[in-house]
Amino acid sequence: MIKALASACLALIMVGCASVPAEKQDPRDPLQAMNRPVYDFNMDVLDKYLLRPVAVGYATYTPQPVRTGLVNFTTNLTTPTDVVNSALQGKPANTGVNVARFLINSTVGLFGIFDVASSFGLKHADEDFGQTLGVWGASDGPYIMLPGMGPTTARNLTGDVMDNVVLPELALTTPQSILLFALKAIEARANLIPQEKLLNDSLDPYLFLKDIYFQRQLYELYDGKPPIKEEKIEEFDEDFLENL
Repeated sequence: MIKALASACLALIMVGCASVPAEKQDPRDPLQAMNRPVYDFNMDVLDKYLLRPVAVGYATYTPQPVRTGLVNFTTNLTTPTDVVNSALQGKPANTGVNVARFLINSTVGLFGIFDVASSFGLKHADEDFGQTLGVWGASDGPYIMLPGMGPTTARNLTGDVMDNVVLPELALTTPQSILLFALKAIEARANLIPQEKLLNDSLDPYLFLKDIYFQRQLYELYDGKPPIKEEKIEEFDEDFLENL
């Protein structure tokens, strides 16, 4: 049974790759023929009828101080994951900053609702296991568009499982993890509303989003100092890219 499923998946991949004209094939995106329908479903169905309406209502009726408090709270709750990944990446400075932020904001900041640490110059160092794998030398792997989740790569998908499933399970229950994910997704989508025109006006929104995604990943992997010169492009909300 397993062999049959594996053979079927391989056949789908081969057919998908063959259906993309050679001039449009992207070595980063060998699954493009399957990724594009998933992208259309995400944007034309899930985002149009679910995520965007919820995000619009959230942005319209939730006071900004409440939104800021929720962002601070969710960021603080995931800071231990940043600590682990900073340490695994060999970044003692970022590790120390994140530890200090968690201790300060969890106490003086009332469980992270108030970002007191930033007033002391302790800026949040966002690190994830996908970046950790990249620092260890793992390649991106194929670009993947997931239903309800949006763009990722094989490497970052592995990292997301570690960051959002394995590590949170050490401290959070499953319902708490789901609530945390939902809050972050809605806030990220609400932040994107003013930037929607960039995507809608592009000649090929799928390719536009993919290029933005890879540039953002490179930027994050090298902490804002990638080794190659990148073309300047309009900024896209990085959190939304993880939750499309």
